[in-house]
Amino acid sequence: MKFPFLKKRYVYNRHTMLYEVHKIPLKRYLQGGVAMFLGSIVLFFIYMCIYRYCFGLTLPKTEKLQLRSLDLKSKLEILDVEMDSRLESLQELQLRDNNVYRPIFGLEEISAQERNSGISSEGRYDSLTIFRDGDYMRHIERSMDVLLKKAYMQSVSYDEVFSFATRAGDMAKCVPAIPPMKMNKVKFSSRFGYRHDPIFNSTRYHSGIDLSGRRGEHVYATGDGRVSEVVRQFYGYGLELVIDHGFGYKTRYAHLNRCYVEVGDYVTRGEYIADMGNSGRSTGPHLHYEVIYRGNKVNPLNYFDSEMKSAEYANVIADTLVKRNRSNGKTKNNGR
Repeated sequence: MKFPFLKKRYVYNRHTMLYEVHKIPLKRYLQGGVAMFLGSIVLFFIYMCIYRYCFGLTLPKTEKLQLRSLDLKSKLEILDVEMDSRLESLQELQLRDNNVYRPIFGLEEISAQERNSGISSEGRYDSLTIFRDGDYMRHIERSMDVLLKKAYMQSVSYDEVFSFATRAGDMAKCVPAIPPMKMNKVKFSSRFGYRHDPIFNSTRYHSGIDLSGRRGEHVYATGDGRVSEVVRQFYGYGLELVIDHGFGYKTRYAHLNRCYVEVGDYVTRGEYIADMGNSGRSTGPHLHYEVIYRGNKVNPLNYFDSEMKSAEYANVIADTLVKRNRSNGKTKNNGR
């Protein structure tokens, strides 16, 4: 098969008076190709303008992408509604958690600042502004982060509550829930809060309660725990004893005459641990008793019944010689 454009063309040369083969320069071939290419581009754009602006039509691929975009946006809107619903449910769980579950076990509530920390980081969603619906996408992304953060914090809180719930029996034994002394043998000489200080003759904050009585009256552990401090001071609390009960609770027994336990000893509720005294800065024999919860000194009267009957108290305490030291014929005298 022969192509017409491949046939040789001849032209008459007047100088040689002969027919010679006509040769087209390469430059003209290139110029013609470039002209055809540019012309096709111009025609394409003319066609596009007529197709889109004169007839108001959309290219098939563009139309397909637009439909896909609308479908994705409708799904995002449905997701947004669902996330709002889940967020409302989470907020209800948070209120119940802070107001019901955590207070049952003496846990502090989780603040809104802690639940929302790390969510609104500056510039976190700036990469989404390049999209057509960038603001809406930023809203969806942030809502999802808020939901995930709150769900995670709620899960952590429930794990903590569950851990305390499984140890509820142990916690009940450790809470300082009885008076430190037989109430029929002592009297209140000072209560918790601001009072008139008899030594400094001024109003001062009193971080515990004072029970006055005879020197040597028995002092009992108010909950199970481990002795963390036994300290002798010439001023201040004098001879004092601190028990760490766990679960955030500690108790302090101060101005003692004798102490019968040592640091590291494990004591149980009602165990005889010390004798009332007059050591340190004191105007007479008395016991200064404190309850410390999570580092804060709280009112001890909120934890025990000051009107407990003697018979009931006798069933709780172990009014015997000290189990450890006295059973071996030893008594730790820390400052008589």
